[in-house]
Amino acid sequence: MMDPKIEKAVSSQINLEFAASYSYLAMGIYMESKHLSGFASWMVQQSNEEQSHAWRLLRYMSYRDAYVTLEAIPKPRVDYENIHEVFALSLEQEKSNTTSINELYALARDLKDYATQAHLQWFLDEQVEEEKTICDILGRLELAGDDKTALLLLDEHMGKRPAEGGDAVSFPDK
Repeated sequence: MMDPKIEKAVSSQINLEFAASYSYLAMGIYMESKHLSGFASWMVQQSNEEQSHAWRLLRYMSYRDAYVTLEAIPKPRVDYENIHEVFALSLEQEKSNTTSINELYALARDLKDYATQAHLQWFLDEQVEEEKTICDILGRLELAGDDKTALLLLDEHMGKRPAEGGDAVSFPDK
């Protein structure tokens, strides 16, 4: 049986993952509106990845016969100054998610819930990768500056991100 404090904390994390998914979807819609289909595809895939993280936690809770409380997902931001701001906010979102997972891991440690600690290790490693990836993208955007050709090359590169499971994800054709 899972400690009620862990149940509540994991439920909160599940909600954060779904909210992040919704946020990335909104960012993808913004990118598509700016005719940056590669960046849009990357964001949609990021949205799908965040959903898969929520489902991973949901399955874990099910295996532990724990209760999940789903909350309303906040409306995501839809307007941005530019592409750099989108990724800066993405990085903030990932850092916030990292903090939340770290706190959840610490709670599991304090409550001697070794199974939850073991399960969360994957998320700890994943967050290192998430933050690094977005930092790299921000660095490339910084290098590109106002060069539209460089931005278009980055857009093309971003559109080549392999989807989880190997299926390409993109916006529907117009």
